[in-house]
Amino acid sequence: MSLSVAVLMDPIRSIKIAKDSTFAMLLEAQRRGHALFYMEQGDLALRGGEAWARLHPLSVKDDPTGWFTLGEGQWRPLASVDVVLQRKDPPVDAQFIYDTMVLEAAQRAGCNVVNDPRSLRDCNEKLFALEFPQCIPPTLVCRDRDELKAFVTEHGEAVLKPLDGMGGRGIFRVKAGDSNLNSMLETLLDGARHFAIAQKYIPEIVKGDKRILLIDGEPVPYALARIPQGDEFRGNLAAGGRGEGIALSERDRWIAAQVAPELRRRGLRFVGLDVIGDYLTEINVTSPTGIRELEKQFGINIPGLLFDAIEAR
Repeated sequence: MSLSVAVLMDPIRSIKIAKDSTFAMLLEAQRRGHALFYMEQGDLALRGGEAWARLHPLSVKDDPTGWFTLGEGQWRPLASVDVVLQRKDPPVDAQFIYDTMVLEAAQRAGCNVVNDPRSLRDCNEKLFALEFPQCIPPTLVCRDRDELKAFVTEHGEAVLKPLDGMGGRGIFRVKAGDSNLNSMLETLLDGARHFAIAQKYIPEIVKGDKRILLIDGEPVPYALARIPQGDEFRGNLAAGGRGEGIALSERDRWIAAQVAPELRRRGLRFVGLDVIGDYLTEINVTSPTGIRELEKQFGINIPGLLFDAIEAR
């Protein structure tokens, strides 16, 4: 079965192919004989109620000296392609939201969009986890400085973060009585204009912040434990964490099973759960990563599992 597959992503010329999960998906799609097309945010449009895109023919190769070739872009109805991979990185800002509206129009016209555009709007990666209270650590989301301070006092130590961050940016670890707490909250809340999220600190972070990948709700059998290095408490690879593949624990599988039915219902086909110790901390739906590291360590073809699921539909 030969499909036409378009990808919406950040500039391909700037990616690091050794770690880029979108690139791994493109390699697999090409290996299967699917026709590839590339677009960035500026290549989307609505003509009347119809989604259009300036689609650039794309070929890829696993070569750090030259990993892609682009053809000349042509404007076409987006529904003329079979599959769109929506892989634009956060932040989920106004322009990202508008992208999902264009992609939803393509979806209505019959295009298979992965992940579902409406769910990308609805499922904030920090807040979505709160729909599964049986899986998460004590958590508070609010704009009120005093409430957040009381939460830190109650639990003794907490992690504070914005709702729209990624890669570990803007995350603080704080203990009760820390003289910097007020300053941290001023930065996050911006005069009560922004929500902040506080979670009880989980000491097991020293063993890694596990990224568990799910395809149509089924977990890949290995997680990527992102282990903090040196004096850094964040395990994010973008913050210098070291990635180490590990087998899923029974608790990991239980958390995946708790979340899976809702992921399927919302059309979230490729998702990354973040788990520290026994607790779910985030559900990544926009552009989850970790594929290439797990492929290298265990020889498993994760994009192959994804395209098996896509082709089955």
